[in-house]
Amino acid sequence: MTHVAVRTSDMNASIDFYRRFAGLMIAHEREEAGVRVTWLAERTTAPDFAVVLLEMPHAHAADPCPTDHFGFDVESRAEVDRISALADAEGCLKLSARDLGPIVGYITLVRDPSGNTCEFSYGQSLAAASATAAPSAKHA
Repeated sequence: MTHVAVRTSDMNASIDFYRRFAGLMIAHEREEAGVRVTWLAERTTAPDFAVVLLEMPHAHAADPCPTDHFGFDVESRAEVDRISALADAEGCLKLSARDLGPIVGYITLVRDPSGNTCEFSYGQSLAAASATAAPSAKHA
């Protein structure tokens, strides 16, 4: 997978959110057919993955599906706590920091300016999750 693209009605607020909460940087910007497009990534040169923001009007869902979210791995429980406190202070906290055990780890859920849910976690390992998957699921 190379990217996920989402709409935003406020590009500057979304860029600021992902910079401050997820540490993402602008890897590419352009305007195409009147739509401002910004790629955000962990590095500006040759990123492996990008969140692509498309600035266009759209209706905000009253309450997006609770399972739909972007997942970001952070370096420590303290970083999850920092993000949770920042989100609480800014009124965008969806779920305060808590430990959900093996596989899920220590997480907090935050809403971005367009209402998308972002999960910030520590101790959530894709390798550990795949190691416990049923044999048939590993080949799906």
